[in-house]
Amino acid sequence: MSGEADEIRGSGETIRDGGDGIRGSALGSAPVPLSVLDLVTVGAGHTASGAVRTAVELARTAERRGFHRYWVAEHHSMPGVASSSPAVLLAHLAAHTARIRLGSGGVMLPNHAPLVIAEQFGTLEAMAPGRIDLGLGRAPGTDGATAAALRRGRHQEGAEDFPQQLAELTRFLDDSFPDGHPYAGIHAVPGPVQATSPGGVQSAHRPPVWLLGSSGFSARLAGSLGLPFAFAHHFSAAHTLPALDLYRASFRPSETLAEPYALIGVAALAAEEEREARRQVLTGALSMLRLRTGRPELVPTPEEAEAYPFQEAERHVVDSWLGNVVHGTPDAVRQGLDDLAKRTGADELMITTNAHGSAARLRSYELIADVYGLPRG
Repeated sequence: MSGEADEIRGSGETIRDGGDGIRGSALGSAPVPLSVLDLVTVGAGHTASGAVRTAVELARTAERRGFHRYWVAEHHSMPGVASSSPAVLLAHLAAHTARIRLGSGGVMLPNHAPLVIAEQFGTLEAMAPGRIDLGLGRAPGTDGATAAALRRGRHQEGAEDFPQQLAELTRFLDDSFPDGHPYAGIHAVPGPVQATSPGGVQSAHRPPVWLLGSSGFSARLAGSLGLPFAFAHHFSAAHTLPALDLYRASFRPSETLAEPYALIGVAALAAEEEREARRQVLTGALSMLRLRTGRPELVPTPEEAEAYPFQEAERHVVDSWLGNVVHGTPDAVRQGLDDLAKRTGADELMITTNAHGSAARLRSYELIADVYGLPRG
């Protein structure tokens, strides 16, 4: 891996902290910058069109209230999640926002040719200059059969090839293949080649790359490359502290970052009353139970979730899941987020709120913003 790491590091971004959009600012009384991860969920009785409209409303709300960034995640073959194409969603969101950073949390690199990703995110950068993040994961974001369908003709490539794929993608993003390389004459457009061509005036800036993970592999790789790291605490809480420790211990300063920068995804939902918060988060817990048992469906209503006849083993799974969801009144959620930031030392908290309907999700972000005294816009 060391040779690949040197190759990636050698073609890093040229901008530094303070103007790269990586390090946000904590607003109000928040312990760290707050951001949003949206799965663009589809509830029973609702449509994907409605979910996308909610995503636009949520992105605008996040921008107005001072959240630092808004990411969408790549998932496939899941009826309750409408985010199979992050680049398409981000283009739509870019057209409806003006300041907030937008990005992928993440694009699953093994599912795509690196050149295609470089072109897509170069296009997004042209649409929203200086506002785009490229978060990359090495999992398929789906089951094995769907992953095989996504990678048709590329079955030999998988998660184990992630470092090589990352090196190739970085070269395309930077237009930096060396002379003699088979891809030296291939350029990702829009991209830096347009700034160096005769008469070129386009900025050579490209989206910063983040590595995402739920275990130690990406933590170590992100540290060795000096890249920002995002950990999926919301579904891998037991591995959060070891992964963050590994990232920090492995970190080597780079052109991108002088010091480690790690955000964690955290599931949270605030409501005026504790009981209502519990009703809402139970819908997400039942969705996760169905997904883990091979029965993915639309997000159930709170009434369906409350009436579901959980078996003992199922109840154990649900209770374990809910134990990692920060939920309750705004004050309770603030305390939970504060404790999590202190316990993990995370540089940023990225909040994901899964519930059946849009109203509960939107209200939760407003309540969290209020309890921290974030700006009202």
